[in-house]
Amino acid sequence: MRPRPLFGLAVATALLVTGCSGGADGAAKSTDTKASSDPAAFPVTVADCAGRETVFDAAPQRIVASNASSLEMLLRLGAGDRVIGTGFPPGKGTLPPEIAEAGAKVPVLGAMVIPKEKLLGSGADLYVDTFGEMGGMGVTPSDQEYRAAGIKRAFLRSTACAATATGPVQDLVGVQSDIRSLGRVTGTAARAEALVAEMEQKTGAVRTALSGLAADRRPGYFFFDFDAGTKQPMAVGNRQVANGVITLAGARNVFADVDADFRPVSWEEVVARDPDWIQLGVRNRGSEAETRAAYEEAEKFLREFPATRDLKAVRGGHFVRVGSELTTIAGTRNADTVRQIAAAVHPDLVKDAR
Repeated sequence: MRPRPLFGLAVATALLVTGCSGGADGAAKSTDTKASSDPAAFPVTVADCAGRETVFDAAPQRIVASNASSLEMLLRLGAGDRVIGTGFPPGKGTLPPEIAEAGAKVPVLGAMVIPKEKLLGSGADLYVDTFGEMGGMGVTPSDQEYRAAGIKRAFLRSTACAATATGPVQDLVGVQSDIRSLGRVTGTAARAEALVAEMEQKTGAVRTALSGLAADRRPGYFFFDFDAGTKQPMAVGNRQVANGVITLAGARNVFADVDADFRPVSWEEVVARDPDWIQLGVRNRGSEAETRAAYEEAEKFLREFPATRDLKAVRGGHFVRVGSELTTIAGTRNADTVRQIAAAVHPDLVKDAR
């Protein structure tokens, strides 16, 4: 679930999750949530969105995750035994089976954004921050308050810093950098490399399958953030992780000319760009049935709303149902989203969406 960034996030209910299919390839699939940190790998220095540096002299032992995406990263990195709490907890059945049991044991400190007082009083020595200083994300602690509580922060910069990115995002390099950075901070760098290798294997297969794809065969693609509301659509711009996902999948974000992560647009603008495909941007509702119902509601709106019912995508029934969280938030399963979108829009070239 960003400064509006994250418009619809505020109306989501505890549901910033990361995923569809579980990681099925490579060593990163380990079910062991414990991993010993290497003291020789420290100190480690990381930066926030403004470039201010934080130094870690040793691996943190009491970690709080801001949302399900960062929680999943920590679990898959092998640092799950050190996680003492999370915000935006994963919906039921959304974590991959190999880490679901460990994830269910993590205390929920906030159904959405963790309340300031609870985060500062958690006893954490690390807060993995997916959101940064995003508008609409509630009252967050100041830098001084974090320091006073003894909490250092590691940012998932590809999401938290998207609004200030310096150029279009056209791949998952930023997400992979986040995984590597968190791996260094937690002393699990080797596991991080395995996760990145798994992602590269998946996206590489798609890249190979689409290698001969001409530019004019890239269909126009609109990410419809249903949870942000239907009165005024919220477009995904070229600074967002989703732009990289869509590009890697062989599609063309119809709002790729927007130099921002998100921007409110009008339905007239959407109609003028007449996408070939529309992703129904729905956040996990906590159960398969409720999430499926939300997809149905989003599609029904597009089919019945006068401004959208005659769009090419709507007339052709070209809808993609992949969770918002897996598309717009840095996570270990963004690569799975690339495969799913590619298989939907290029079924003749990409056969396997698993």
